Amino acid sequence: MNYNQQYGQFNNPFNNITPEQKKTIKRVVIAVVIVIIALIIGTTSWYTVEEKQMGVVTTFGKVTKTTEAGFHLKLPFGIQKVYKVDVNVHQKIEIGYVYDENTGEYKTLGNESKMITGDFNIVNIDFFVEYKIYDPVKYLFSSINPEGILKSLIQSQIRTVVSAYKVEDVLTTEKASIQMECKELITDELEKYDIGLQLIDVKIQDAEAPTEEVIAAFKAVETAKQDKETALNEAKAYENQKLPEAQAESDKLKQEAEYKKQNRINEARQQIAMFNAIYKEYEINPNITKQRMYYEAIESILPGVKIIIITDENGTQTLLPIDKFTS
Repeated sequence: MNYNQQYGQFNNPFNNITPEQKKTIKRVVIAVVIVIIALIIGTTSWYTVEEKQMGVVTTFGKVTKTTEAGFHLKLPFGIQKVYKVDVNVHQKIEIGYVYDENTGEYKTLGNESKMITGDFNIVNIDFFVEYKIYDPVKYLFSSINPEGILKSLIQSQIRTVVSAYKVEDVLTTEKASIQMECKELITDELEKYDIGLQLIDVKIQDAEAPTEEVIAAFKAVETAKQDKETALNEAKAYENQKLPEAQAESDKLKQEAEYKKQNRINEARQQIAMFNAIYKEYEINPNITKQRMYYEAIESILPGVKIIIITDENGTQTLLPIDKFTS
C-alpha cells in the first residue's frame, strides 16, 4: 500500500491555481525581486564622509581612491567598500595611568609608570601623548594595530630618555627637557615605521618617587626652592624700593659737589683777577702797592685795633699806640 492509498490523495494547493493566477504571482515575485535589488543598489551605491574624516575606497579589496568630506557615489553589491578614518582629530594615549569611566577616577598602572633613572633609582612617571592620523591609507593597511605599535614605541623611547637622567632631575627641574627629547626620538622612530600616524605632543602628567619617605624628601626640596624664590623676590622688591632713594641721594650729592666745585672755581677766578689787578698796580706804583698790602696785612692780623701811623719828612713811619697791640 502506497502513501496515497493509505492516507488519501495529497492535495497540492498549486494544483487549483489557474494559469492566469500563476502569471500574476510570477509578476509579483519579479516585482518584489526588482524592488529588493533596487533597494540594495540604492543603499549601497552612495556614502557620506564627515567633516573631520577621510574616506578610503577599495575596489575588489584594492585601494583605488580617497575622498574628502561630503556626499559620494560608489559601486554597489560590495564591489567597492569605504573605510572612514578620523584624520583631523587629536587622539590620546595614556602611559602609566588610565581613566576609569565607572568611578570617574584615574588609576595608576604600575607596570607602565615605574622606570629606572640614570642613577639606578625607581621613579613613577606618567605621560600624556597626543597624535593624529595623517595618512589614512597607511593607517588602515600598513599594519594590523597602528595604535599598539605607537604605544610600544612611546614606552620604549620614554624609558630610554628617563634612564639618562638622575632621579632628582626627573622629579624637579628637567621635566621640560625630558618631554622635548621624548618627542624628538618618538617622531624620528615613527617616521621609520611609516604607519600613517603623526605625533603631536608628549607631556609628563605626574612624576613621583615610589616611597613616601623619598616623596617627603623631594617635597622638602621643592619647599626650600620655593622659599628661595620668595626670598629672592622679597630682596628684589627691597632693591626696587631702596634703589630710587639711593639714586636720588646720589644725585643730590652730585649736585652739591658740582655747586661747591663751581664756587671754588669762581673764587679762584676772582682771586686770579684780583692778583692780576694788584700786579698791574704794583708795576705802575710799586711802593704804594707795597704799603697798601702792608696795611691790609696789619688790618687782617690785628682786627679792631686802632693804629696811628705817623710819617716824618724822611719817610720813617711810626705806629701808635704800641702798648695796645697785645690786647
